[in-house]
Amino acid sequence: MIYPVVLLGALAQPALAEEEGPSLMERGAQLFIEGFMREMEPALKDLHGMAEDMEPALRQFMTEIGPGFMDLLGQIEDLSAYHAPEILPNGDIIIRKKTPAEKAAEDSDGDIEI
Repeated sequence: MIYPVVLLGALAQPALAEEEGPSLMERGAQLFIEGFMREMEPALKDLHGMAEDMEPALRQFMTEIGPGFMDLLGQIEDLSAYHAPEILPNGDIIIRKKTPAEKAAEDSDGDIEI
């Protein structure tokens, strides 16, 4: 009669152990994340400070340049219809539109580069 009591006690032991707390793997992961956050805290504070310093300049940029940039994007419509920008020796930047033949050849490839 004592065997069923011992068997029930042995089977209940893992269930009690699970209720005690996180496993070693969970605790290790938690310690890793806590350590990582402690190490990153100064860098995150610096990044926050830099963002606060840049905010007025970004607001001014968007106020002055934003409307013209949005107008330009409205005129371009499809960026894939243009070649990558080129910088000429004199410093000018040109963006060439693809010819219909170049566009057709690109469309027929079917490969997408990532």
